[in-house]
Parts: sequence; C-alpha cells; structure tokens
Amino acid sequence: MKITEIEVHILGGPTEARPHWVSHFPVPAANELLVVLRTDSGLSGFGLGSSNGPLEKTAQLFVDGLQDIIVGRDALSPERLYEKLFSVTWQKIAAEKGWSKAELVLASAAVDIAMWDILGKQAGLPLYRLFGGHRDAVPCYVTCGYYRDGKDLDELREEMQMLKSQGHRAFKAKIGALDLAQDMQRLRVIRDVIGDDAELMIDVNCGWDLTTALAAVKRLPEVNPRWLEEPVHWYDDRRLLKLLAQKTDIPLSAGESELSAQGCRALLEEQAIQILQFDCTRMGGFTMGRKLAALAELNHVEVAPHHDCFLHAHLVAGSPAGLIVESFTDPERDPLQAELFEDPPEIRDGMLYLKNAPGLGLTCLLYTSD
Repeated sequence: MKITEIEVHILGGPTEARPHWVSHFPVPAANELLVVLRTDSGLSGFGLGSSNGPLEKTAQLFVDGLQDIIVGRDALSPERLYEKLFSVTWQKIAAEKGWSKAELVLASAAVDIAMWDILGKQAGLPLYRLFGGHRDAVPCYVTCGYYRDGKDLDELREEMQMLKSQGHRAFKAKIGALDLAQDMQRLRVIRDVIGDDAELMIDVNCGWDLTTALAAVKRLPEVNPRWLEEPVHWYDDRRLLKLLAQKTDIPLSAGESELSAQGCRALLEEQAIQILQFDCTRMGGFTMGRKLAALAELNHVEVAPHHDCFLHAHLVAGSPAGLIVESFTDPERDPLQAELFEDPPEIRDGMLYLKNAPGLGLTCLLYTSD
C-alpha cells in the first residue's frame, strides 16, 4: 500500500478579545496542523501537529518538497518513514530549503500519527489495542484556571463551578504569573469549589526560578496537589528539577516542551520526575510515543501526555504506565475539541471511553475519510 496524496490544513480558532494566559505567554484558542494521507488502496488517515506559534511555515514545508519524500512510500511502515523524515533535520536539504528543526519535527509527528491511523484501519483494530490493549477507558482531567484580563476570583470560581458541573473529577490549574501569595489564593478558591476528593494538578509552564519553586513547594501541600508541572525555567530545567525533587514530596512532571524523544529520555535519566508528559503531536508521533511509554514503564514513571486527549488516549490505554489524559472542555478555550470530530469518544465522570472503531476511531469533519 503506497501513499499517493497529502492534504495539509491549518486549523485555528477566533482571535480572543481576552486571551488565555499561562505564566508568561498566551495560548491560542486553537492552533493545529491537520495532515491527511491517502493511499492507492482507498484507505486514508489523518494526524495532527500542535503548536503555540504560527504554523504557516510548517504547512509550506509540504509544498516546498516534503511531500516528495512522503508520496510513494509504504503506508504501513511508520517506523521507516518517521526515521526518514526525522533524518532530514540534519541533512543538506533542510538548510537549502530553510526548514527549521522544530518545523520538521512537528510535520513528521503529524505524518506519523496519520500513518498509524491507516495501519489501524488496515488491521481492523483501534490503536489502543495495537499499542497493547491494557484497558479501554482512561482517566481524564480538564485544564483550567488561566489568567485573563480582568479575571477576578469570582470569575475563577464560576469557571470551576462550570467545569465541575460537566462531571470532571480532576483539574489542572495554571499558576506562576502572580506572586506566590496571590496564586495560593487562587488555588484555595479552586480547591474550595472542586472539593477535597478531586485531584488538583498545578502547572507553572516553566515560570519559576529555583528560589521561587523551593518556596512554593513548602506552601503547595495546603491544596494537596497531585503533581507540579514544569515548575522551573527552561534553560536548565533538568538540573533544576533534580534539585527541586530533593526538597519536596510533590510529584514533578515535565516533557511537553522537549523537541525530541531523546530529550524526554534525559529527563528520566535525571530521576527527577515521576510523570512524563511528552506530546505526540509536537514531536515523535506515535512511533516515538510508544517507545517513551515503554521507557517510562521500565523506569517506574507514569505517562500523562500533553494535549489532544482523543489521540493520546490510545497510548495511555495501551500501556501499564498510562496515567491520565488532558482535556479542554471549555469551547472558549479550545473549540477544536468540541467541533473537530463527529461523535468523539465520551468523557463522563472523569473518564474517557475509547471506541472499537479501527485506527484513531475518529471521523474528522474537515475531510472525507474512507
């Protein structure tokens, strides 16, 4: 079975009058690269690549020559094509074309996910079964508590009440943009609304220096966090995470900001994190995601991938190391989760229930599948 055609689309949401901010940057309401692969057998598959930055240059890669590397390849050999595409990052053609490593890595991730979608359809099996079939439902949390212009504690309380009413039992809150006393006040409001039995994760998005992080881990036990995510600055995060881990019993998590599976491996080698949060839509696709899940299991680290719950649920369900997936059920924050798929898996009472449809098991409303 050969790949015969590629479609590439940029998916974006409306410009927000009040953007959602994390500790030091705004996140777009929606920003994904949709890659569709068609084959000579009539089967097709799709993959997504996600980014916080513009995707026009990444989409242009396919027009400028990346599709020539892909068309004609065996559609049932994701390992082979991923290796081919990833190797372009150190080849002469990348410099000649002006292709950056980050753009190539993201593009290859979307292509890889599309190939696995085709492979699952050819096998007649959902990907979570091909990935190991450890279970068919996975825990699911909702990300919330973003900073917005004019957002006060009353608005934060209303947000949390709305999400709790959707049936969520686990919540991840953003902090790091305010001083610690103010952020603790916000976290107390969130804990008050969700109750003591709900899980509360805390995400700093690399916003703290080590001194602030050390002060924070002394106060955070007041709100009983399930984990503390990317607490320290990016430039020395592996060493800083190790130093921080020596001073706290709060589980630390990281991985979404890595550009390669090898970068995630280095996080494990530091023995500083208890939860690995790679993102298959940003780097590695399922080809590297499967390897990282296995590596995490062997290192007694749990896997909680960043973003795109309907895709990452297959990896989490397939592996004993799979912990939980991240969702965005506020359509103002992420309209794509609510609008991109026809009849997606159900999220109910804190769980995401996978379907038995082959491949990703998703019907994307933006292209006609087989």
